[in-house]
Amino acid sequence: MILPCKILFADEKVKKAFEELRNSTTEDKQLFEFLERAFKDIEENAFCGIQIPKKQIPKEYLKKYSIDNCWKYNLPNAWRLLYSVGREEVTVVSIVLEWGKHKEYDRKFNYKRT
Repeated sequence: MILPCKILFADEKVKKAFEELRNSTTEDKQLFEFLERAFKDIEENAFCGIQIPKKQIPKEYLKKYSIDNCWKYNLPNAWRLLYSVGREEVTVVSIVLEWGKHKEYDRKFNYKRT
C-alpha cells in the first residue's frame, strides 16, 4: 500500500539537530542530504521503511512519544532513520524520532551481533 504523508519532527530537539546538519561543513552535510532524500521517499509513501516488531520498540519511544508503531529507513554509511506513522486529523504524518549509526540502532533494539 502506498500512502503519501507529511513529515513532522517528534520534538524541537530533533528538528534543531536536523537544521544544524544543513549548515555543517563536515560529513554531517552529507547526512543532511541522506535525510532529505529519506524524507522525500517517506512523504511519497509512509510505509517505504521496514516496520519494527511492536515487542522490539524501545520503551523509551513508547513513553516519550506515545507511539504504537516504529519504522526504520536504512540510510547510506550504516545510518538508520527511525520514524512513526500516525494521523493528524485526516492527514497521515510520519514523525521523525531520531537517526543514528547502525551499531547504536542494534543496541537500542536489542539485536544480537554474531
